[in-house]
Amino acid sequence: MSSYIDVAHPDRHAPYLDIPDTVVDYLHYLDFVRQSSPRTINGYYLDLRGFFRYMMTVWDLADEQTPPDRIDLTQIDLEQIRKIKKSDIINYLDYARSHDNGPRARARKLSALRGYFGYLCNQVNQLQEDPTANLSTGTPKKSLPKYLTESECLRLLNNIQSDFYERDYCMITLFLNCGMRLAELVTMNLGDFRDNTIRITGKGNKERLVYLNQACLDALGHYLPARSALPNLKDREALFVSKRTGNRLTARRVQQIVERCLQNAGLSGRGYSPHKLRHTAATLLYQNGVDMLALKEILGHENVSTTQIYTHINQRQLQEAVEASPLSRQKYHPPRPQQDDLQQDTGEDDGQGGAQGAEQGGQ
Repeated sequence: MSSYIDVAHPDRHAPYLDIPDTVVDYLHYLDFVRQSSPRTINGYYLDLRGFFRYMMTVWDLADEQTPPDRIDLTQIDLEQIRKIKKSDIINYLDYARSHDNGPRARARKLSALRGYFGYLCNQVNQLQEDPTANLSTGTPKKSLPKYLTESECLRLLNNIQSDFYERDYCMITLFLNCGMRLAELVTMNLGDFRDNTIRITGKGNKERLVYLNQACLDALGHYLPARSALPNLKDREALFVSKRTGNRLTARRVQQIVERCLQNAGLSGRGYSPHKLRHTAATLLYQNGVDMLALKEILGHENVSTTQIYTHINQRQLQEAVEASPLSRQKYHPPRPQQDDLQQDTGEDDGQGGAQGAEQGGQ
């Protein structure tokens, strides 16, 4: 299995049936003791599973040509894990890089390994030496988030073509105005709305209230009657449902819908995605004067330092700041002539030339 999360119930997961027992114990520790979010645990599960699939080939217990999902990891015991060295971790990170894992992905994988081996060393005392100690992939290069301009947002909203127009228009509108995550949108229920607010369940099952502006209320006002009129509506709690099946939309289906809407608007191939629509909402709010602390609450960031990335992409404010200089209106003027240039222009020469001229004149 590639993921254990049930999209309709993000706090639930299936049994861990394809990983070593010590990894299962660690994920349960993250769940019950550390109270990590289900998506965080899922990410660690996937990264640790990938690492042990790699180690099975290193130990010659699986052929490199064997499909990854055919490699049995359940037989890996603690004695084998104790043989893992720092060089194995380094080689695995190099292997990950050769398989198109960028700096951020490798840093995330190392973080999962650090947590797991730290747990074995410090929490359950099953390991004496941590092979990840003092290992670092370096600081991943921070890139500015991509976002749509205001005119591109209008073009996107004005070019939605769909067999369920009301639903897709509503989803795009909520993305662009509320800055919600993809996982937050697909798990929203009708009961999350009250008056002009929506209760969003974000990372770590933390809830926040986001106010809906008139554009969102109008979009919902058109979508909800169309949703209720579906003849095969099955999931009566889910906000966004499939027209064909009547069940809650999956995250992948929403991604496909957004991709199609971007293509219809002539905005495909630019790296835009549902998450980029979240960046767009945050950027436009900040550019139009929303306070950083207020933006932090709207986006559901735990720390304002995460929100501060949007201070680096407010090009309009940067332009206004530069234009605020008292010298910004200084006009260009040509260079002033040098002294030598003045002499040449007036026919003057140095002392020796003048004497020669006087002597020639006397002759």
